[in-house]
Amino acid sequence: MRPTPCVGAIVLDGEGRLLLIRRGTPPGKGLWSLPGGRVEAGESDADALRRELAEETGLDIAVGPLVGTVRRAAPDGGVYDIRDYACIVHGGELRAGDDAEDARWVPPHELLRLELTDGLLDALRDWNVPGVA
Repeated sequence: MRPTPCVGAIVLDGEGRLLLIRRGTPPGKGLWSLPGGRVEAGESDADALRRELAEETGLDIAVGPLVGTVRRAAPDGGVYDIRDYACIVHGGELRAGDDAEDARWVPPHELLRLELTDGLLDALRDWNVPGVA
């Protein structure tokens, strides 16, 4: 089975807070994660990120460089190949939408208080995301 291509956005605001969503659907329903999702057929990573962020958070973004990649088990026995990019907000208004139960800016020191998706904190640390210790 081929890995399912997915993308995620690492977005920091002017105060150094990280944009997170609480997932409303499996996998990880109820857990906090980076916004993002599957790359549809014929879609570039950047197009998928802009679409997913608009749907999940109401924000318009500019997509920057690739920060890192992870592989996670999919519920169907397959694998998600997730590419996470640094992104900058350039419009929109933050709101939870689509398959996100909630969306918020989280100060890095509060990450330990949230129920995060498996491996997220380690990945952010490994990639030296500013403020994440």
